[in-house]
Amino acid sequence: MAKPPARGEAPDVLGFDILGLPPGARWLDLCCGSGRALLDAAAARPDLDLTGVDLVGYFAATGPVRFETASIAAWAPTGRFDLVTCVHGLHYVGDKLGALLRAASWLNEDGVFVANFDVSGVCLPGGARRLLPALRAAGFAYDSRTRRIRRTGPFTGTLPFRYLGADDRAGPNYTGQPAVHSHYESSL
Repeated sequence: MAKPPARGEAPDVLGFDILGLPPGARWLDLCCGSGRALLDAAAARPDLDLTGVDLVGYFAATGPVRFETASIAAWAPTGRFDLVTCVHGLHYVGDKLGALLRAASWLNEDGVFVANFDVSGVCLPGGARRLLPALRAAGFAYDSRTRRIRRTGPFTGTLPFRYLGADDRAGPNYTGQPAVHSHYESSL
C-alpha cells in the first residue's frame, strides 16, 4: 500500500506524477474538496499555476492556490491547462458526459485530463457497450480496473448522446458513497 504524501510533498493524483509537470504548468482540479492535493503540490512546486473548483467551497486555505466556489457545469476558465483532474467528483455530477467534454475542452495541445469515472453511473440504452466505444472514438481512454478516464489534448466535438436528467437517489457506487446516476438517450 502506498504511503500518503508527507506535508509539503506533492501527491500522485489519479496516477499522474505532479512533480513531473513542466515549470509553470497549469493544473485545474475539479471537485477539489478542501483543496489539500493542490496545497501539497504548491508546497512542493511553487512554480505551478494551481486552480481548484468545488461546489461547496470548504477550502483548507488559499495561499498560492486559486480556489473558486462554483458548479463544474457552469464554471468556465480564463485559459487552458496542462492538467485537469477530477478525483471522485464526477460521481455526484448530473450530466457526467457533459462535464467530461467541458473539462477536456480546457486542455492545451499536450494537456492531460484524468478522472475517476464509473460507467455504471451512466444510464443509456445499450449501457457500457454503447458508451465505451463512443468515448474511445472521441479520444478518451477508459481503464475499467481503476475506473479512470483519460484524454490527452483538447476535445472540441460531441458525443452521440442527449442528457435527459439525473437520479440522486441511485444509492452507493463502488466507493460506498451515495452517487448520482445520469440518464441519456441516443442523439443519432
